[in-house]
Amino acid sequence: MEYVRLGETGLEVSPIALGTWRFGLEHEETGVVETDREDAHELLDAYAEAGGNFIDTANGYGGGDSERWIGEWLDDRDREDFVIASKCFWSDVSRFQENLSAKNVRAEVEGSLEKLDTDYLDILYLHRFDDETPIEKTLRTIDDLISEGKVHYVGLSTADAWKLTKGLWKADVNNYEAFTVTQPQYSAVHREPVAEYLDVCADQNIAVCPYSPLHGGFLTGKYERVGESEVEAPDGSRGDIDEHFADWYLREEAWDVLDEIRAVAEEVDASPAQVSLAWLLAHEDLTVVPIIGARTTDQLEENLGAIEVELTDEQFERIDAAIEA
Repeated sequence: MEYVRLGETGLEVSPIALGTWRFGLEHEETGVVETDREDAHELLDAYAEAGGNFIDTANGYGGGDSERWIGEWLDDRDREDFVIASKCFWSDVSRFQENLSAKNVRAEVEGSLEKLDTDYLDILYLHRFDDETPIEKTLRTIDDLISEGKVHYVGLSTADAWKLTKGLWKADVNNYEAFTVTQPQYSAVHREPVAEYLDVCADQNIAVCPYSPLHGGFLTGKYERVGESEVEAPDGSRGDIDEHFADWYLREEAWDVLDEIRAVAEEVDASPAQVSLAWLLAHEDLTVVPIIGARTTDQLEENLGAIEVELTDEQFERIDAAIEA
């Protein structure tokens, strides 16, 4: 597996990151745990054996189990071989989650380091933008953590484009470490809400690590339309166990994009999931490293196969234009 440079960080990472938000995730409606400890370690093993080195987590995933299980897994490995990204804020697992004040950011980073059993985070994302705390206060704290060697780079997840720009400006005028990585929701379907955000990233050479790159699993092609408003979902799939799936992911334009992706998949002898990820990897104006949240090692192997899929410019443009068809 050939690594890619993650924007201006200098980090060399696998082209696809492993997301661990499913680790320990229990659905309130059904009580189903998406990925338990044993399955989590199997996924991490398979990812590393395939050459993957970029692991994404957050202090709130699985009530903290995600970080703990990754820490256990790392215990038998060389920490330097892996790039670990975590997040703070926007979680209910800690009393230090109410804002991005200096006290809370430091407490959450220390908590993540303890659970991961590591001395440093390669990347610390702000999970969301805190409108109540001046961003320069937050960035000053992270700048201190970077000086202490506890964090190497700072990133931002979901936010408006103007907030990302404001954060970059505040870092510049105060000579603080600036955002070099972002993590928006982005896929061949979910584009318009993040268009301006991505424009900022392209202009500033900020790496983009999209979450939900398969639009909640919809772009795997495993869902079939039944009538105008119903969908046939495989047993145990997200569409089957998540009562909000249809509201969040099933729009008319999503089916249009999936139709085009299926057509391209037939042309290149790949799966719809692989083509969807290959479309993200093929961006020329952005460094895009999608985060996949596979539930099984088979899904993980299939998704990593996207690295070998090459799309022509014409195929890329067809998928790009499908959302406006």
